[in-house]
Amino acid sequence: MEDNKIIAPMSRIHMVPMDVIAGFEVRPGMYEINGATAIPCGVNFTVYSYGATSCELLLYKNMEDEPYAVLPFPENYKIGKVYSMIVFGLNINDFEYAYRMDGPYNPEEGLLFDKNNVLLDIYAKAVTGQRAWGIPKKEGVFYKARVVKDDFDWRDYTHPLIPMEDLIIYEMHVRGFTRHFSAGVTHPGTFAGLMEKIPYLKELGINAVELMPIFEFDEMKDYRLVDGRAVMDYWGYNTVSFFAPNTSYAAGAEYNKEGTELKELIRALHENGIECILDVVFNHTAEGNELGPCFSFKGFDNNIYYMLTPDGKYYNFSGCGNTLNCNHPIVHQMILECLRYWTTVYHVDGFRFDLATILGRNEDGSPMSKPPLLQSLAFDPILGNVKLIAEAWDAGGLYQVGSFPSWNRWAEWNGRYRDDMRNFLKGDFGMWETAANRITGSKDIYNPQYRGNDASVNFITCHDGFTLWDLYSYNIKHNEANGWNNTDGSDDNRSWNCGAEGETQDEGILSLRRRLAMNAFAVLMCSRGTPMFFAGDEFLNTQYGNNNAYCQDSEISWLNWGDIKKNKEHFEFCKYMMAFRKKHPILRKYAGNSESGFPEIQVMGADEDTKVLRVIFAGRNEENTKDDIVCLAVNVFWEEQEFTLPVLPEGMHWKVAADTGLKNMSSVIPESGKTVELEENTVRMLERSVCIFTS
Repeated sequence: MEDNKIIAPMSRIHMVPMDVIAGFEVRPGMYEINGATAIPCGVNFTVYSYGATSCELLLYKNMEDEPYAVLPFPENYKIGKVYSMIVFGLNINDFEYAYRMDGPYNPEEGLLFDKNNVLLDIYAKAVTGQRAWGIPKKEGVFYKARVVKDDFDWRDYTHPLIPMEDLIIYEMHVRGFTRHFSAGVTHPGTFAGLMEKIPYLKELGINAVELMPIFEFDEMKDYRLVDGRAVMDYWGYNTVSFFAPNTSYAAGAEYNKEGTELKELIRALHENGIECILDVVFNHTAEGNELGPCFSFKGFDNNIYYMLTPDGKYYNFSGCGNTLNCNHPIVHQMILECLRYWTTVYHVDGFRFDLATILGRNEDGSPMSKPPLLQSLAFDPILGNVKLIAEAWDAGGLYQVGSFPSWNRWAEWNGRYRDDMRNFLKGDFGMWETAANRITGSKDIYNPQYRGNDASVNFITCHDGFTLWDLYSYNIKHNEANGWNNTDGSDDNRSWNCGAEGETQDEGILSLRRRLAMNAFAVLMCSRGTPMFFAGDEFLNTQYGNNNAYCQDSEISWLNWGDIKKNKEHFEFCKYMMAFRKKHPILRKYAGNSESGFPEIQVMGADEDTKVLRVIFAGRNEENTKDDIVCLAVNVFWEEQEFTLPVLPEGMHWKVAADTGLKNMSSVIPESGKTVELEENTVRMLERSVCIFTS
C-alpha cells in the first residue's frame, strides 16, 4: 500500500508532457522536500536561495571532477525562491551532484554570488571526496553530494528513553576511542570500532554516549606539520555539511548507503540500553571568514546564513571565523529540519549544542530574551523526547549558565559545577557552601520552579581541558605540540600537580594523584544532576598536559587501553561508583520522605572549622520498602580529620561504602560488594579523602 501511494503520483507525472534539458526528461519537482530525494522514476532536486537570479544542477560521474551534464532550472521551475526539478532516468548509484548559483556580487553588502562556484547542497545527505581519513582533497576539487537510499532495518525495538536524572553520560571522540593499537578492535577509529566496544561500555556502567562531532567535516582543514608531526582538525568542530555523517568514520565504503554503519552503531547501543547523544555545532561552519572558502552557505545566501557587520565582514562570536545567523527564519528552519532528520532517520536520543548561546543571539549579535530557535526546539513535537543540552557560553563572552532560555526543557553543561568543584577538591578555602550547593543540585543556579530538576549536567572533565589524571598532574597547560607556542587553550585550569609537574617516579605524589582522582569521581557520582565524564578518565588516561588537543590525531588524544591494567584499582572504583549511583535513587532525585525523620538533603560541617563537608541524602529505596540514607563526606584538608555521624533510628546503623583514604577499609571499595559496618559513629578520615556511608 505504501509503495502504491508513492508510485501513483509518479505515474500521473508521466502522463503530463515532459521537458528535455541536457538530454534528460524533466518536470517541475516537489518544492516542499529540500535536498535530493530518490523517487521510483528518478530524482527530485529542490534547492532555494533568496538572492540568486538563476540556478544550475551539475551531474558528475562517480569520482570525476568535471560534470557530464549541466541542467539549468527553467524559470517556470521556480516558485517563490525555491527551485525544484525531477530528473527522470537517473540511477542514484551512478552520479554525484552539485549546484551553481548566479546573482549579484557585492561583498560589502554580503552578496557573494558567482556563477562559476560549485556549491555543495546544504541539505546533502552524503558528501563525496573525503572517504579516507587524512587524505586531502585534490587542488581544485569541489565538494559534491550523493543521493542516499534510506532502507535501513531498525528491527522491532524502542528507544531507551532514560530520564535525565538516571543518565550517566560518557563523552567520547569516535576516532580516538579505538584508534590506538591497544584497543584491539578490527576496525580502529570508526563507528564499527566503537560498536566492538559496546560490551566494555556495558561493563563500565554508563548508559549514554555523547559523540563529539560526527557531521561531515574536513580533518585536513588547517593541516600543517609541527616538529615533523602532522596536526589537523581532529575534533571536527568545523562542519562541512549538517545532514551528512562523516564518511571517514565508516570502516567500509557506503556508496549511496552513507550512514548505515552509524545506524548500526546506534541500533546496537539501543539494544544494549545505551542512548546516543550527538555534539552538534550550529554556531559556525568550515567556510571561515572573508578569507575562507566559499563552498556552500556563502554561495547560496551569504547575507542570510551568517551574521555580518555593516561592511559585510563576519561577526566572530564562535572564535572560528564566522557565526551562523541562527534566528533568521531560513537558518532557523534549516536547523530544525536537520535535528528532525537525525531524530527520525538516525534515531538519535539527544543533542549537545556547542557554544549554544550563539543560538540565542539576534542578527546583530545581541542576546535575545526569547530566542525563536531555542523556543522552537523546546516545543517541537518530533523532538519531544530527545535531550537538549546547551553549552551555555560562547567565544563572544556571553555566559548564560543558569540563565539559558529553557522553557523547562533545556539542560546545560554546568560550567560552574566544573569550576567550583575543581577549586574545592584541590583544597581551596572558603568553598564549603558553594561545594554543598553544587553537590545538592545547584539549586542556587537552577530554580526548580523555572528549570525543573534536570537542568544541570555535572562534569569535572570534558574534551575541552585537562583529563582527570592531568588535572592532578599539571599546574599549567602544555600545548607545545599544537604549534602555537603554548598560547592556545585555557589558562584557567584550577588544577594542582601535587608537588611535581607532569610525570614523576615519586610514589607519594602518584598515590596522592590517584586518591584525588577517585575523590573527584566519587563526588561526581554522588551529586544531584546528570553526571558526565570524558572517555578514558575511568582508567586515568593522560594527554600529557595538553588541554586543547583539537588538532592532535596522535597518542596525545588516542585512548591507551593498556592503562586499564596499569590503573585497575581506579577503573574498578569508577565501575563501583556508577553502580552505587544506580543503586541509590536518592542520589539522583527525590525518592519519597524518609520514615526515619531525616530531611531529603542535609548539609553538615560546611565551615572551615570542621574541615569535613558532609552531605546526607535520605529517602526511600527503589522498591519503597525501607529508608535509604547516604552520607558523602569530603575532607579536602591536608591533615586527618575526625567527625561524628548523626545517630540513626533504633535498628539502623552506619556502614562504610567507600573510603579513598583507607582509614576505615582495607580497600577503597568493599570486598564482594559488602559494606563495612562501623562500630561507633565517630569517623577518622585521611587527609584529602572521600568516604561514603550508607544506613
